[in-house]
Amino acid sequence: MEYYRDDWDIPLKPERPLNVIIVGAGIAGLVTGIALKRSGHNVIILEQVREIAEVGAGIQMAPNNMRILGRFGVLPDILQHTNLMERNSLRRWKDNEELGTAPLMPAIADRYGAPIGVIHRGDLQRVLLEAAKKEKCDIRTNHKVVKADENFEARVQLKNGEWIQGDLIVAADGIKSDIRRQIAEFHKHKDQATPTGDAAYRILIPKERMEHDKAALELLNKNVGMRWMGPGGHIMAYPVKNNTVYNMVLLHPEKPHVDHEEGESWTRKGDKQEMMDFYKDWCPEVRNLLSYVPDGDVMEWTLNGHRPLPSWHQNKVVLVGDSCHPMLPYVAQGSAQAMEDGAVLACVLAKSSNDVPLAIDIYEEVRKARGEAVQSSAAVTRKALHLPDGPEQQERDRKIKEASSGKGDNPDLWADKSFQEFIWGTDVMRDTFIRWPEWKARADGTHLHALGAMMYT
Repeated sequence: MEYYRDDWDIPLKPERPLNVIIVGAGIAGLVTGIALKRSGHNVIILEQVREIAEVGAGIQMAPNNMRILGRFGVLPDILQHTNLMERNSLRRWKDNEELGTAPLMPAIADRYGAPIGVIHRGDLQRVLLEAAKKEKCDIRTNHKVVKADENFEARVQLKNGEWIQGDLIVAADGIKSDIRRQIAEFHKHKDQATPTGDAAYRILIPKERMEHDKAALELLNKNVGMRWMGPGGHIMAYPVKNNTVYNMVLLHPEKPHVDHEEGESWTRKGDKQEMMDFYKDWCPEVRNLLSYVPDGDVMEWTLNGHRPLPSWHQNKVVLVGDSCHPMLPYVAQGSAQAMEDGAVLACVLAKSSNDVPLAIDIYEEVRKARGEAVQSSAAVTRKALHLPDGPEQQERDRKIKEASSGKGDNPDLWADKSFQEFIWGTDVMRDTFIRWPEWKARADGTHLHALGAMMYT
């Protein structure tokens, strides 16, 4: 397969197959279901909606999740719908000056063994759903889960009162997870959204809207990410659906008096005129693109942070994806970190399916610190991208220019080589297996030197 190489034979066969119930058929739930079913477990996926629709806009696919999809046999189908990105262009908001560039393909695939690209969320969701069905995951739509067992045994209750029992519950029910709230309450943790002060518009511009605009078509036809940075906001834009649709995510200050709980939905309608008003002083290239947005097609959501949970699991109930580490879009790792969760869960259950609580203790040891580090890095990136014009902004721009010529760190973490190494270069599955004695010792509360002493006595 072009741009993908992996010589590791994954030892995922468990000691015994488990009956796993996954709550939610989003990206996290489907990838977890595929990983566990391919490992030999029985998987039921409970989804509250009657029909799983292909919604959303563009999302970035990084080497760390492309690698996982390759191992689970899904990557060939994903690549059919993916635009492989050649580079990211970092630009000034006012005059469109290119401050620097972050080279991507094929250099990234050469370095990390997997490509980087962008895909429409609906295409990703459809491919994953088809793969889960092919693996014979039992996907039950119109099954709304209202709560987990109060002792966090492996059973959940449906809206109709029915209880469904298994050996493990995996909550992949997203940013508004009911099971997250249950686990948080058990640990006496107040789980609430904390406003970042930002909101985001998601827009998709079809090719036919810009057919007579040579400059706009040039952007659509090139696999180059455009990142415009300005005071109080930034824009990330790139083509999707094989260069037939231009995807833009536009970060801006949130409106006053926003209902933050309601605003966390990215299917909420935005106002095109309000969007045009905020970006009215940005460069002509940006304003021109926004003029092609169809009326009524602007989606807006409020960006909220969530304090880290004390724990991602309790007894035989475990969280994955946005239910345990909701990701802000500044470093484009939401789907990737969710896939890492599902992949590591498959690894720990291959090693310790006879002791499910121990397995998910180890899952948390492997995933929590990394997931929350990626989560918190968003705030650093947000600050760098949204600086008002002035001395700090000028220093940032200088550093971006130097980093693009190979000198120093890039203030835009997504384009920074050392941060890329941490995010894209980490192989969480291999790391789980190679460091298994260490992870198990941590989960057992055993110090490593004590473990070493036991091994040699």
